[in-house]
Amino acid sequence: MTITTHPLVARARHLASSLLEPEAARVDQEGVPVGHVEAVKRSGLLGVTAPVEYGGAGAPAAVLRETAEILAGACCSTWFVQTQHHTPVQTLVRGEQAARERLLGPLSRGELLSGVAYAHLRAYPRVPVRVRPEGVGWQFDGSVPWFTGWGLNDLMLLAGVTEDGEVLFAFVEAREQPGLRASAPMRLAALSAARTVSLELDGLWVPEEAVALRVPYAEWAPGDRAKTLNANPAVFGIASAALSLLGEETAAPLHARLADVRDRAYALADHPEPLAHVEERLAVRAEAYAALTEATTAAVVAGGGRAMSLDARAQRLAREGLFLLVQGQTAETREAHLRALTG
Repeated sequence: MTITTHPLVARARHLASSLLEPEAARVDQEGVPVGHVEAVKRSGLLGVTAPVEYGGAGAPAAVLRETAEILAGACCSTWFVQTQHHTPVQTLVRGEQAARERLLGPLSRGELLSGVAYAHLRAYPRVPVRVRPEGVGWQFDGSVPWFTGWGLNDLMLLAGVTEDGEVLFAFVEAREQPGLRASAPMRLAALSAARTVSLELDGLWVPEEAVALRVPYAEWAPGDRAKTLNANPAVFGIASAALSLLGEETAAPLHARLADVRDRAYALADHPEPLAHVEERLAVRAEAYAALTEATTAAVVAGGGRAMSLDARAQRLAREGLFLLVQGQTAETREAHLRALTG
């Protein structure tokens, strides 16, 4: 079986063509509906890399990348809500047994959808969210600047830092409750539809059995850094969707450049040492963004004045491309991208 013939790739294509792409313009303006989330849950895509013994597909990373490209190119807002889910699944695989046995099955089977609230850990040694022991559990205090999928997710994987410099991840119901308050959904230039909010934590208590992972920051950070060094598959999905709006003669050289950088990006992503070839990874990541910008700009140019309509696909893809320029950005990736832009 090749990646392109994998059953989950076929399901992603069907979901994209039958629901996500036809509804994308409306979703962009009105928000990701619950029906889209339910369709993703039923598709099996939430368990693409989850262990088979817990109800997942156990597929290789290449299948996850392929399905991400398809979903992002069809409806980036829906892709962004569901893509958060894969981090909680992967965290549970290597995490605490009590949380794993309680939650990994429902998450792998798509019975529950989880978001993430941990990007603030990258601000360390500044600590936006502090955690301290409280009874037979833990208390969270502080501010989470970004949480995507509010009102759509069942759970969130929330992280903070203890006084001893450990990062602690725990599962919390994704709803307002004592100690947890959400802002109004943010109005963003792109992906407002993904329902992103900020969270205020004031004595939020979670029981010990909700803890998914507890590890020194110094041990957790290299793995997180490795994830940010590689090009996001959504970049190639959005770029391919934009190129589909062009004539064959115009699109051909752009397709060739995109395919070349995609091949190199995925070869690096599959390297057995995730922190090897850091400079090359950063350079290829920047090249991927350049190819994305070329593709979406070409789509807008080809669309002319019509591309300025809010329901124009070219304009929406261009805004989604702008969003991907900063999504998951770290100081390291920002500096490398700016160096590439300034030659």
